Amino acid sequence: MLQDADALPQLIGDYKSVDQWQVHINKLFYRFRGDQVRSFYQTFASADYRLGHALAADYYEAVIKRARTSQSRNLPGRSSTLDPQSPLTVLELGCGNGNLAACFLSHLKTLDREGTVYPRVKYILVDWEQGVLDAAMRVPELESHRDRIGPLCTTVDRLDGIADGTVDRILCNELWNDLPTRLMSRQGGEIEEEFLRPNLSEILHAKITDWAGFVRAFDAGDFEVLKRFPPFFEDLVWEREYRTVDWKDVPYRKTITEFLRRIDEQVVVPINLGAFATVKEAKRVLAADAAGFSALDAGTSDLKVLNDPDKPCSGQFGGQQSFMVNFALVEAVARQLHTGPISIESQREFVGKSLNTNVMTVMDLLATHPAAGQKMRPWEQDRLLLQTIRALNKAYESPYAKEIDFPIRPDTPSEEREHLQALSRDLKPSGIPDAVAYVTEEELTACSHDLEEVGYDPQSFFIALTAPPGPVDYFHMMILP
Repeated sequence: MLQDADALPQLIGDYKSVDQWQVHINKLFYRFRGDQVRSFYQTFASADYRLGHALAADYYEAVIKRARTSQSRNLPGRSSTLDPQSPLTVLELGCGNGNLAACFLSHLKTLDREGTVYPRVKYILVDWEQGVLDAAMRVPELESHRDRIGPLCTTVDRLDGIADGTVDRILCNELWNDLPTRLMSRQGGEIEEEFLRPNLSEILHAKITDWAGFVRAFDAGDFEVLKRFPPFFEDLVWEREYRTVDWKDVPYRKTITEFLRRIDEQVVVPINLGAFATVKEAKRVLAADAAGFSALDAGTSDLKVLNDPDKPCSGQFGGQQSFMVNFALVEAVARQLHTGPISIESQREFVGKSLNTNVMTVMDLLATHPAAGQKMRPWEQDRLLLQTIRALNKAYESPYAKEIDFPIRPDTPSEEREHLQALSRDLKPSGIPDAVAYVTEEELTACSHDLEEVGYDPQSFFIALTAPPGPVDYFHMMILP
């Protein structure tokens, strides 16, 4: 967020709770920049396949184990999920670009050699933006699974059209941090929350001739009118103040209040109301013996981290407002809702466990390079990334052919531009798909000499390979019904 106190920002809205402005801004972001999301950030399922494969393997094992347990107990009555002829409904909340669905279904089909699971699966892609659904359904990788998939345009807190107790598995990848979140803290005997008021920078204000028209369109979220004005996301300036929480529109008051007693006074923590709503809805739609709800996102369950007043509660990605997930509070709310067993593990451990090896992301690897601690020009960062991917590709082999999309920055010097273009052209389609792809210990070992030539110290990245999760990291929360 731009926070220049000397910019004489111009007011364009009233004070509202954080979640209200988050919803408003994110709706506008997806209308304006929904097709450019990967230019601002990448999810672990945008292009890589290993998270989708790990989720498929986990689901396949759960279904097979459930069937074997039923047979060994010789249960007289079968639930719908145990009937070998009945469908198995899998929901993906927030379907992204469709890559997770494609990788999940492809790997599930490969694992299911006897054809007892995949033919029963009905995979429903859920999103509240019809355009996102349409684009995901069109991806070529889903073509071979056309008879197994279907779209559902609805909000994730109210899954219209999904009956109670009919779903076997829910996947929710990097969605919770995009859902309504409030920021609260303890102030004496009161609970306060953050309110925001938006302004526009003086620079952009000077470029807008119809100021009243812009303010009206911004307040109404009128995309058709706003697109006539200059882009504004990077020029928003936010004022903050704190007010006593009005509990009439905040659920789980007792659970939230008790949780905040464990947090020091005046330390702000995220209250992920949207995540709570998905857990409640998941409990409604999941079958009694369902394989559960997998939520994968960035956040923490560590109270020491949550008690840190300097922790990063939120972030901005091209205008989209994103908040870290307070997994500890989500777990407390889930227990209030009387869900079944809950587990939280690092996402890296979840993926590594499915491969029976240690894994790290390309970004983790880049962080171990000696140049990472120095100030690098943007094109130098691009060069290091491309050189790293080229080295890793000596050992990395994806089962999916996918051309890596690597635009060269306009400000790259001409001689470097030619070099970067040559590096990009040399990348194989079955290689590393993006900077957040997972690589295994075996792949790192096999290409350690090539990485040394790029400047890496193998000892450093092998230490990082087994390092514990960071204070705020990506986690996998599994909730059983």
